[in-house]
Amino acid sequence: MPNQPLVEVFGFPIEDMSKEAQRYRKDRLCPYNNIVPSCTKDKIENPLGVCSIYEKTTPTIICPVRFREAWHIASDAARFFFPGSPRWTSLSEVRLKDKNGKSAGNIDLVLVAYDDNGKVLDFGSLEVQGVYISGNLRRPFTRYMENPKANAQMDWSKEPNYPSPDYLSSLPQTSRSAADL
Repeated sequence: MPNQPLVEVFGFPIEDMSKEAQRYRKDRLCPYNNIVPSCTKDKIENPLGVCSIYEKTTPTIICPVRFREAWHIASDAARFFFPGSPRWTSLSEVRLKDKNGKSAGNIDLVLVAYDDNGKVLDFGSLEVQGVYISGNLRRPFTRYMENPKANAQMDWSKEPNYPSPDYLSSLPQTSRSAADL
């Protein structure tokens, strides 16, 4: 377990003290194609700007927006959904309606393949889930943000509720049985 649980904050490695990284932290911005320029994880007015944390020594993404970096997720999904490289486009946060026309939520990403005349050939939808966290992530994040330069190397390992990925909580409750473990 690393002493410092944080890997990326507001899109930059915690030890990055460049002017751009400082601006993103100061203005609470998201570089990963969020719906709005600001980070909105947890709270709009005081976002929890942590993109990834350590699982032992491996960085682990905890924010679903982080998967949108350079839209690799869309390109990879298009290759999976539409072998043979047809033309395609993607739409994000597509509202889904139930049979009564009421909102049933949003689909994170819908990809549509079309021909040269614009006729839809196929589509695929993608729901993106970052891993849940056990422990308390807000406390080390808050401490880090008080003074990023001084706290990038802070030792959080002895603090109660050290945050870590919780893959079991990320699974639907019905699929969590002893046979699955």
